[in-house]
Order: sequence, then C-alpha cells, then structure tokens
Amino acid sequence: MMSNPVVHITNLNLKYHHHVVLKDLNWVVRPGENWLLCGKSGSGKTSLAKAIAGISHVYGNIETNFNPESKLPALVHYVANWYQFKDLEGQSNFYYQQRYNSQATPTTATVKAELESYCKKHGLEFSNVEVLMNALGFSALKNSALIELSSGEHKKLQIIKALWLKPQLLILDQPYNGLDTLSRQNLNTLLESFCEDGMQLILISNDNELPSVINRYAAIRDGQLDEIAETDRTHDVPVASGKSVPSFLNEAPIPASPTVIKMIDVNISYGEKQVLKNINWEVKAGEKWVLQGPNGSGKSTLLSLICADHPQAYANEFYIFGNKRGSGESIWEIKERIGLISPELHWYFDASATVWESVVSGFYDSSGLFCEPGYTKTAQANELISYFGLDEYRNRLMNTLPLGKQRLSLLARTIIKNPQLLILDEPCQGLDQRQTKHFNHLVDDLCKNGTTLIYVGHFESQLPACIEKRILLENGEVKTVENILKVVKSVENLETV
Repeated sequence: MMSNPVVHITNLNLKYHHHVVLKDLNWVVRPGENWLLCGKSGSGKTSLAKAIAGISHVYGNIETNFNPESKLPALVHYVANWYQFKDLEGQSNFYYQQRYNSQATPTTATVKAELESYCKKHGLEFSNVEVLMNALGFSALKNSALIELSSGEHKKLQIIKALWLKPQLLILDQPYNGLDTLSRQNLNTLLESFCEDGMQLILISNDNELPSVINRYAAIRDGQLDEIAETDRTHDVPVASGKSVPSFLNEAPIPASPTVIKMIDVNISYGEKQVLKNINWEVKAGEKWVLQGPNGSGKSTLLSLICADHPQAYANEFYIFGNKRGSGESIWEIKERIGLISPELHWYFDASATVWESVVSGFYDSSGLFCEPGYTKTAQANELISYFGLDEYRNRLMNTLPLGKQRLSLLARTIIKNPQLLILDEPCQGLDQRQTKHFNHLVDDLCKNGTTLIYVGHFESQLPACIEKRILLENGEVKTVENILKVVKSVENLETV
C-alpha cells in the first residue's frame, strides 16, 4: 500500500502582475483523500490546480507520488473551467454568431472526430467512451460539429475525455458550470464509481451538490491554504455590499412596444436535425422570465433568435420590439436595445481588451473598443466599474484576470446602456457565492425600473427575487409556461427537470 503523499506542496509562491496570489502555501494530499477547494473567485484556486498539474510555473516545491500498484495511469489530469476548441486549420478565432451559421460547420471537427483523435493520442479503447457518453446523455451529439455545442455540452465533452483517461489524480475546475440537474447527478455518480476504482479527486467548486466521496475541504485565504470543515464552506458568504445602484441605471427604459417578443410556431432546423419545434412565446414589456431546460433543449438557439444572431429568424413568424423580423430593421437596431451575457459570448469576446475598454464597449455592442467615448459615457463606465469592485483591474487586460473578474467585467458591459431587454444566460458562471448574491441583488434593483428580463439558470443557481414567469424547454419544445409570481421562490420550486 502506498504511504507517501499523493501531492506534497511546500512553500509555494506565485505573483501575478505584482499581485501576490500564493504565499508560502503548504498542502498535503494523502492516499484516499478527495478534496474540495472552494471560496472566493480570484483567490488562487485555479493557479494552484494548474501548478499541481504542471501546466503553470510557480516557485516552491511540488512533489507528486503515484501508486505503482494501481491499474490507473500514473497521471495528474486537469480539466479547465474554460474550454477553447480550434477549427480544422488550427485556428480558434471564432466569432459569436458563427455558431449559428451553417457555412461554418464544415470548418470544425465533429465530436466523433475529436474523440477519435483523443483516443489515438492516448492509446485508449474507443468502445470505453460509449458508456461515458450514454451516462452523461451525450451520445446523440456524436456527429455534431464542435462549434454547434452549447457551453454545457462542451463541459460534458471535457469531462468525458478526462474520465476516459482514468488518471490516478483528476483535478476538475468548476465541473458543474453549464450542466443541468440530471447531468450533475449523473456526473457525481460517475465520479463516485471512478474513485472506488482508485482515482482521487481535487474539485474546485462553490456548488452544494457534490459527490459523496469528497472527504476534505479547503479554501485559499491570503495566499495560503486553510483546511475547513464541511459545514464551514458555505458560511464565508457576506451579504451584498450595500452600494447604491449607479444613478444612470435608475431611469426607466422606454419600451419600443408593449410586446417585446412574440413567436408564432417558430421552427429551427440544421439539416434533418430539428432544434426548435413550434415555439409559441410572448414576452410583454416589463416582465421578468426565467428560461430553463436540460442541456441541448434549445435554450441557446432560442436566445440567438432574440438577439438577432440566428439567420433562420427571417424564415419564421417572429416579432421583436413590435417589428416582424425581416421588415427592414437592422441587426444593430435590435442589439442596441438588448443587454446580453452568456457563456458563448464570453468565449468569443476580445480578451485582449482592458477591463475599462470592455465595459465601455457595451455602449456600442462591440467586442472591444474602437472609438473614443465622450465625457458622459466615460463617467458612467467609471461609476459602474467602481460599483462592481473592479477599480484596481480597470487597466488590466481581460485575459490576465481570474475568470470571475472577467465575468464581472462583462456583466458591467451588459447593463451599462440600461437596455430595454436584459438577457442573462447563466450570468453567474465563474462567480463565487458572494459575487453571485451581489449580482442578483443588482438585477432585482435594475428591474424595479421596468426593464424586461430573461434569465437562464439551473435549479441550484440563485435566481433574482424579481422572477415572475417561467418557460421550460425540453427536446426543442415548450413543455411549460407558467406564472410563478406567487410561488415561494426556493430555487428547487423553479426546476423540475
């Protein structure tokens, strides 16, 4: 029986842009221990995980010991929260709307081709991946192009590849982001099974539903790792800051029409694959909706129609802000009335822009800033950056920030123009519990002025209190449309899938 620590870290140090991330950190992971790393976004959890996996440089000592008696490969495998795929020519510079353009599909590999390449690279048996795909409800996507996958589906693909590899130590960074309720449950069952076969876990997550094999808990505070009790991991969540919403966001947006969205028997297909089937949905000005459904149910496609990103909108009876699509309005006339955040938008955003440039670009619906804003816009951007606690990051490039800070910057970008319609597609991915609570308080305050809201979130997400209606998709069809204003707003009551 192996008695050496699986991971032994001594005096680990990391600075990033003169900011101390890890300071003389020590940690021992022993055989049989499965750890949860939780806590504040930006505290250094991802940096520590990458250091253990040997994919980032730090100062200090990291000793890894594998069990020579184990049947599992002597590997540490890290699965990032962030996933970026490349096209068949090795390029990754996709743009957001390209996902819905059928002409772009042939330029990216299919799921099957990606798995075949991974199989060959690591000397795996292809038949073993079928079980994993079935367990996570992924088999039907085998022939889909990578660019067609939603954020949740990309997350599943990452996890399938990692479990297929069966490393002795698996590090999963925010593995539940983008996954629906059933997928999370199935993932936990898989992780429990693999740990019974000798695999060990380090899980980075602020979620509550965890595999039963997790038996150690820790958080990084002031650059050092503190072991905590299981009951303490949700107690380190202070209340919202109490800052006042910037005054320029208190003005009620003037609706262009009493009906913001109206869909009549809307259908979307890619070849023989029908993604949306006979969708009928009406959203009136000022209403607050939650949009829910399992991964692959059609949520992202539905939102792409609203945001003028999907070319098939013209082939359907679909009205936005009182105008039928194709009646003469431009894409940019639609977009100037909408504030959008989504995992896909984050993927394709210009990460080389600074935080300040990214926030100000929300006035112009651009990925990056290409003009000089005037005095008023500059003042409003500064006020919003301060509200989100991003002052010290304002001149930093987006791609140098922790993922949670990137998301906060994009959230500020989303609301800066005080849009008539807010579309928040899993807006709190990558945020810690304090940031999530803070942002949803902001959404509640913003929506007091009559803003129309569509909010996408799975059952464990903290939803804003202002939500009053729900639409639930399943297999591309509307399963439920209901008024939930008088329902007790425990999150579990909002999710039935």
